[in-house]
Amino acid sequence: MTPTSPRTIMHLDLDAAFASIEQRDKPSLRGRPVVVGGIAGRGVVSTASYEARAFGVRSAMPMAEARRRLPAGAAYLVPRFEAYRRTSQVVMELLREVSPLVEQVSIDEAFVDLAAGGHDCAGPAVTALARDIKARIATATGGVTGSVGVGSSKLVAKIASDLDKPDGLTVVGPGDELTVLHPLPVTKLWGVGPATAERLRQAGVRTIGDLAARELIDLVAWFGQAHGNGLFRLARADDDRPVVPERDTKSVSAEETFGTDVADRAALGRELDQLADRVAKRLRGAGLSGRTVTVKARYFDFTTITRSATRDQPTDEPATILDAARRLLADIDVTSGLRLLGVGVSALTEFAQDGLFAIDTSPAAFVADDVPEQAPAPDLEWRTGQDVRHDEHGAGWVWGAGLGRVTVRFEGPRTPPGPVRTFRADDPLIHRADPPAWR
Repeated sequence: MTPTSPRTIMHLDLDAAFASIEQRDKPSLRGRPVVVGGIAGRGVVSTASYEARAFGVRSAMPMAEARRRLPAGAAYLVPRFEAYRRTSQVVMELLREVSPLVEQVSIDEAFVDLAAGGHDCAGPAVTALARDIKARIATATGGVTGSVGVGSSKLVAKIASDLDKPDGLTVVGPGDELTVLHPLPVTKLWGVGPATAERLRQAGVRTIGDLAARELIDLVAWFGQAHGNGLFRLARADDDRPVVPERDTKSVSAEETFGTDVADRAALGRELDQLADRVAKRLRGAGLSGRTVTVKARYFDFTTITRSATRDQPTDEPATILDAARRLLADIDVTSGLRLLGVGVSALTEFAQDGLFAIDTSPAAFVADDVPEQAPAPDLEWRTGQDVRHDEHGAGWVWGAGLGRVTVRFEGPRTPPGPVRTFRADDPLIHRADPPAWR
């Protein structure tokens, strides 16, 4: 590929990564609905398997709502971030063998500049290359699949990877960008959140093609110079951002620019709730938590102010982030209306405390496979899904706990579905364990 040829960017998104890794490591859960997240009543879904998504369960949904939607037999598990990080490391190392330019966006997502790796990116060759990468990932991760999009920019590659899920592959050839993008909903574009989408809907803009047909002067009038120009360019697949191999993330944030200034505190509170959920999802996706919560507010004249608060312990819990953000917003004058509202978390660290997730105290927290008729509530010592090892029976995972008992299913990624045995919660033969090896 010559330097003047179009760029060839690949976007990889592992399919329901956390849930897929749980199904890989726990063979009795394969083919069943699996939900990973905060399993308490106020917890939220981090990831749902495709079997769970068939019932309408999705990320950021309250766990209580997920329980109402799913049938008996669904599994509700606390996250095992060490297991997810280990799988992510294998994937990213494989991608770096393909190209020196790999930009890891989150624990399960990355951009790759294929041309920078010296590959033939013309015609069928790039499709064959992408298929080979997908196959190598599935082999290296013990069966975890990824959906891949390939295009001339990050924007096109990202959107393409979402068009054929799970385990999909979409290659958008040079010159075909607008043919693929224009029929899609305008919400597929970066920067089109609920407020922007509603303002566009009111103007009759529902697809990316509709947006591309609008004049720049209209978009600037509606959304301001920066946001309007950005939407104008993206609707035309004009995205020249490079793949940046090193990312030193200092904060994780989300913000929304309103179509009209908002002075209603109730409406701002509802927006704050959504922003806190988005930030928490991004933190968990990157395996991070943070101590400092910041609220950003911008007025009609573009005056911008921020308010911050720092906790003793890091968090990635949406409820905790929201609580801090609400207190900070209460100190901001909104009587003249806000043009933009944002929430951010900084002072980041790698997530290392499962205890930051609330623990469920209901029988529904059990994995519903052979659940006893009188299932006890989970014990605070043992958490559903946790890796353990018994000195006599070997490796397994916590299937349920309560009333001084812990129930363990003895199986792993390289075994058939295993037996279930119950022990005293303080049995000295049971220990916490590292995630199992899948290779």
